[in-house]
Amino acid sequence: AVWDVAVDLRRTSSTYGKWYALELSAQNHLMFWIPPGFAHGFVALEDDTELQYKCTAEYHAPSDGGVRWNDPDLAITWPMLDVLVSPKDASLPFLKELFL
Repeated sequence: AVWDVAVDLRRTSSTYGKWYALELSAQNHLMFWIPPGFAHGFVALEDDTELQYKCTAEYHAPSDGGVRWNDPDLAITWPMLDVLVSPKDASLPFLKELFL
């Protein structure tokens, strides 16, 4: 099971900077479509969790970015705060720094 989060990064959108999250699991069989222009993050809620996802385009390293998972301006309600975060994700900018 994972807690899956999408954040609207489309600056002209009325929901810019807003987030939506839901739990995905083998039990609830839910899928989550996240359109282009959104950041995507997740945290595993159980050991040995596997997550598969599809992308709208081939991987493009210069486009690989995001926002800090614990950005206080986003105030995402994560189900746990004691998490292992990759060095790449830990060094992402805050939302207010994203388009400077």
